[in-house]
Amino acid sequence: MDSQSGRQRRRVDYLRLSITDRCNLRCAYCMPPEGIPLRTHDETLSYEEMAEFARVAAQTGISKVRITGGEPLVRKGCAGFVAMLAHTAGVADISLTTNGLLLPRFAAELREAGLKRVNVSIDSLECERYARVTRGGDLDEALAGLEAALAAGFEPVKVNALLLRGIEEEVDAFVALAQERPIHVRFIEYMPVDRRHGLEGEFVPAAIILERLRAHHDLQLVDGPYGHGPARYWQVPGSQGTIGFIAGVSGHFCESCNRLRLTADGRLKTCLFSGEEIDVRPLIGRPAELAAAIAAAVSGKRYDRCIERRANERAMSQIGG
Repeated sequence: MDSQSGRQRRRVDYLRLSITDRCNLRCAYCMPPEGIPLRTHDETLSYEEMAEFARVAAQTGISKVRITGGEPLVRKGCAGFVAMLAHTAGVADISLTTNGLLLPRFAAELREAGLKRVNVSIDSLECERYARVTRGGDLDEALAGLEAALAAGFEPVKVNALLLRGIEEEVDAFVALAQERPIHVRFIEYMPVDRRHGLEGEFVPAAIILERLRAHHDLQLVDGPYGHGPARYWQVPGSQGTIGFIAGVSGHFCESCNRLRLTADGRLKTCLFSGEEIDVRPLIGRPAELAAAIAAAVSGKRYDRCIERRANERAMSQIGG
């Protein structure tokens, strides 16, 4: 039991697996304006190495794998990697987080390979604001990706919208999106993993947006879609989708965290906010040692980010979120 809250910690059964640090956008919250030094091909785990890590991790209790980046679809062969995971004993659920721009090209192939669900990051439904937040992205391309996800039959389809200044004027548009389509919108508090972005003044608490929604809509608290994790969901009666909130800053949920993260260069992280990493790449191919390292990481996992001592030196795009 957690000493501060008394709530039962979740079993660690979820792996966020970053397959690349590269991206076709330059979102303001994900990397600093000058960009990041990219890992070389030799510094990045091969798909075979990642699949072997997932196989051993599944033996230690991991049953859900989310593929992340950067933007995972900029790496060639992503669907083939999904197929590898789909044939891994113990991996029961495979999902992907994407900006959606490449989904029209790959959605059907990914679905056939075994991908079950997708989260599409769309931080604004207003063209100019979307372009500003993403530093040049095209909202129409992102929305086309969202449509491709629905057409491919992914279930559920979620939209991630970061709570940055200006989102207050767009909440009704996001509600309409969830009313009209089977889309689960999730408003996510900005988590300052990397202070270099200079976005501290952009933070908007989830409670403010929820209060605004309640003032204009009849909201009912509902169970979230599969894989809802730390989000709490509401629904406007008659809607096809839902509206969720992840308050990772104002109401952090560290005590219930069930996640591990593997970076594209083979570092295992037990906390998004911590700079502490375990280099597991040398252990891939040595299953007993790798399993022991994963078990030790889980055993030593902390459940309160406030006690982390070593600062995170990676940008969000280098971690996988």
